[in-house]
Amino acid sequence: MLKKRIIPKFLIRDGRLVKGIEFFGGWREAGNPVSTAKVYDSYGVDEMIFLDIDATLQGRPANGRIIERVSEEVFMPLTVGGGITTLGQIEDLLKSGADKVAINSSAIADPGFITRAASRFGDQCIVVAIDYRSGPDGAKVHTRCGTEPTDLDAVDWALRMEDAHAGEIMMTSIDRDGTMDGYDLDMIASLANRLDKPLIASSGAGTLKHCMDALDAGASAITISSMFLFTDQSPIKVRSYLSTNGCNVRSQHGSRS
Repeated sequence: MLKKRIIPKFLIRDGRLVKGIEFFGGWREAGNPVSTAKVYDSYGVDEMIFLDIDATLQGRPANGRIIERVSEEVFMPLTVGGGITTLGQIEDLLKSGADKVAINSSAIADPGFITRAASRFGDQCIVVAIDYRSGPDGAKVHTRCGTEPTDLDAVDWALRMEDAHAGEIMMTSIDRDGTMDGYDLDMIASLANRLDKPLIASSGAGTLKHCMDALDAGASAITISSMFLFTDQSPIKVRSYLSTNGCNVRSQHGSRS
């Protein structure tokens, strides 16, 4: 059985680590991404995700310089996203130290891009990130950093992206982003029973129980941002809690140990 993963999520703006609420408000600076990544590396997290949140709206790819600096300091697998529109940009990010890339808006604009990227770099390198809001008509996918709604059903889109050879699917609830009110367990459960590829649950972690609930619902991995940045919870506490409660997680150790 594959072990469940704990993944800190870094939102980068102008070279700084930031965190907001529901994508658009309550922005707070949270420090230097490189030094913060080193701390999490020492805690023995399983992976790290870096999302350049201005890249798409500014019409540019994610900042590879930050990834180069991080990869020089830590050895955990890195997933990088933001503004990726070409295979050449994926190649550049992988050369900068990324192990995987997260693609959102470009997948919606051209679903074939995912298939081409997976064919060239391998399914394992391609994470499709799906941002969605829930409403009377169900959960609908949003594009361009959550600024543009679509008619795409979030569950249907996730299944379609798996068929396009995405290696992993990351589901991010805009409604729960930064709220620390818990993950969208209904979404996790509905997809976990239908996806064959790993499901990453993102947005909502606020307590140790929230983490356990998401993994119990069927997530293969959870991302955590606000809870690590603004509370006294740490990857060590999360891992210990999960292990004590019977969750199959990797033993804690830093990548340098």
